[in-house]
Amino acid sequence: MTNAEQTAPLLEVRNLSKHFGAVRALSDFSMAVRPGEVVALAGDNGAGKTTLIKAISGVYQPTAGEILLRGQPVSFATPQEAREKGIETIYQDLALADNLSIGANIFLGREPMRRAFGFLPVLDRKRMAAAAKETMSRLDFHVSRLEAPVSNFSGGQRQAVAIGRAVYWDAQILIMDEPTAALGVPEQRKVISLIHQLKAQGRGVIFISHNLQDIFAVSDRIVVLRRGVQAGERKIAETNHDEVVKLMVGG
Repeated sequence: MTNAEQTAPLLEVRNLSKHFGAVRALSDFSMAVRPGEVVALAGDNGAGKTTLIKAISGVYQPTAGEILLRGQPVSFATPQEAREKGIETIYQDLALADNLSIGANIFLGREPMRRAFGFLPVLDRKRMAAAAKETMSRLDFHVSRLEAPVSNFSGGQRQAVAIGRAVYWDAQILIMDEPTAALGVPEQRKVISLIHQLKAQGRGVIFISHNLQDIFAVSDRIVVLRRGVQAGERKIAETNHDEVVKLMVGG
């Protein structure tokens, strides 16, 4: 038995369903994510992956079922509530402000202020820069131009900023939606190595990807969705690409 199997789940989803009128986008779905574990979610478009992550992250309210964090039932009215409990979702578009620095992006919407002349509230740029430096070095990711706007950065570096923001706010569960989709091969490798860092820090990662190569490179387990239901779950070490594709298409 591995350490991950002996550890209580960070996140558990039990019998989760989400209906939109007569459409059952997700039916009776269950899964768990343990500390230091990457669980891949695979399935064709329309399989229910997006509905699932939106239900976990507070965008949708589930129709039925429950979500547990460290064994405690939780429900989130908004994504902000999920973030406050340590669940951070990194969508494909990253939601970064291109014209701002790494530090400003880390604090986006939660800007630290200091008092100039003892009374005038101004942005605490020093604290933002220090947070950027510390966070990026924790991810073993070194950019020389911390003050540069993130629009100057490559796709892999921008992913690192989005991951860094989640780590700075102490996210315990990171949901990553197609993090390598728009990247070239060297950049994909960088992101895969960042995910290994998150594992080493004991965080749980839900990794959504169409790229089976990336899934096999980084995940411990894979859960396959098909038409809103769980089509199967396998340990990565005990399956192969062909079996996963068959689960996805129902062959």
